[in-house]
Amino acid sequence: MSTLEEIEKAIEKLPPEKIFELGDWLRQRLDDQWDQQIESDVRSGRLTDIAAQAIAAYRAGDSRDFPAK
Repeated sequence: MSTLEEIEKAIEKLPPEKIFELGDWLRQRLDDQWDQQIESDVRSGRLTDIAAQAIAAYRAGDSRDFPAK
C-alpha cells in the first residue's frame, strides 16, 4: 500500500471506531510535526524578525487582545 489512493480505499473499509482512532493518530502526528517545525524555525532564527516586529507593535500600543473583545 504505497499510493494515497490505495490508502484512501483501505480507510473506507475500516469500521467507524478504527477511523476515529486513525483520526486521533493523524492529529497527533500533525501536531508533533508542527511543533518540530516551530522549534526548527526558532533555532534557525526564522522567527526573530517577526518576533521583533510584534514586540515593537506591542510597545507602540499597536496591538490588541486576542481574541479581540
